[in-house]
Amino acid sequence: MASEGEKGRQRPLWVNPLFGATDPVSGAKTVLPRHRLPDSPMTPTTAARLIRDELMLDGNPRLNLATFVTTWMEPEAHALMGDTADKNFIDRDEYPATSDMERRCVAMLAHLWNASDPDAPVGTSTIGSSEACMLGGMALKRRWIHRNADRYAAGARPNLVMGTNAQVCWKKFCNYWEVRPRLVPMEGDRFHLGAEQAAEACDEDTIGVVAILGSTMDGSYEPVAEICAALDALRDRTGWDVPVHVDAASGGMIAPFLEPELEWDFRLARVASINTSGHKYGLVYPGIGWVMWRDEEALPDELVERVNYLGGDVPTFTLNFSRPGSQVIAQYYYFLRLGHQGYGAVQRATREVAMYLAEQIEALGCFRLLTRGDELPVFALTTTDDVTRFSVFDVSRRLREFGWIVPAYTFPANREDLAVLRVVCRNGFSLDLADRLVEDLRSLLPWLRKQPGPIYGPDDATSFHH
Repeated sequence: MASEGEKGRQRPLWVNPLFGATDPVSGAKTVLPRHRLPDSPMTPTTAARLIRDELMLDGNPRLNLATFVTTWMEPEAHALMGDTADKNFIDRDEYPATSDMERRCVAMLAHLWNASDPDAPVGTSTIGSSEACMLGGMALKRRWIHRNADRYAAGARPNLVMGTNAQVCWKKFCNYWEVRPRLVPMEGDRFHLGAEQAAEACDEDTIGVVAILGSTMDGSYEPVAEICAALDALRDRTGWDVPVHVDAASGGMIAPFLEPELEWDFRLARVASINTSGHKYGLVYPGIGWVMWRDEEALPDELVERVNYLGGDVPTFTLNFSRPGSQVIAQYYYFLRLGHQGYGAVQRATREVAMYLAEQIEALGCFRLLTRGDELPVFALTTTDDVTRFSVFDVSRRLREFGWIVPAYTFPANREDLAVLRVVCRNGFSLDLADRLVEDLRSLLPWLRKQPGPIYGPDDATSFHH
């Protein structure tokens, strides 16, 4: 028997009489099912209006400080995406111009990340960083199998070393491709993977170490160069030659423009592959990602499939097949539109907003900053020790009343005791909006201080459940 909640979800949609194309009476008694196909078609304006009405319940993407994903693009880029959404990117023979734009983007990233031979880049676009990480991990595993064919045949099980702050896609990779995750826990004020800890977690079955340039948890950079140096020393001691994949989903489009002297990319000989998200600080709507390998040796040729049934002989190394070409075209637009100086200006402005906002929130007196937005334009904060009447979860929930989406969560092992708020600043989030957030937060504090104690906790962090 259906519960009251289930009955509500099964309730049909009623169509307003004025939604009809010509006759306002014609739709007066129209009822549409929610969970099965309607019996008959309706006018396009009616269908669009019903959907737009429901979408009003969604949050405002520009006020969503939880997501790293781009929420604003220039009208010209937006229009280009609309013009090209019907192009199936995998059909390279039919759409050679789109395919060539992808190759140019790959070459541009090869130069940006100091590839050993940027004029012969080895890389591809993907749906996002999750797919890019899967491809990078697959190449690491296959290279390990080549080096350990006898042991692998005898039952040796590969492992992958990363911090507990790694994005969930890496845990998915280990699960889907039967690789044991070696998760290095946080400790004290170390909120990401350290060089010494990375080397200690490796053994002869380690396919690689994932170093993160821009942790999802707090926006900090992991010390990629130090990790590589520690693995160099490990090789000298043991003979274990462990490669590094840099998950630069966010930092790969920040560091080259704002810290060009920082060595995290292919300048480090131990870095075998790098990924980034074009739909994060690459400034494109989702979903577009990129993955690059040091050279052809880093990407085993047997992982690349070739198909000819779309016309021509097309090499492909992706987890999907069909997808729109519009995101690739939008990425190429921004590479052309901004260039090196333009990206530097955009990212610098975004970081300045993040650092300013962090300082303003700290000045309120009841929050302690864990990071300050001076690496990624992202910072994490928690309440000060003297705050006992409210939690970060209370703050997150109350900010939603003003339309702000600021996530609250606990850190992973071994710092589950630490609950934080995280603020992600992106292009389009201005100083004016930052000031408005501070004012809204300031107006909430008197009410929060009147509470007898915290109301919400980790289980109340979101009102949406799958």
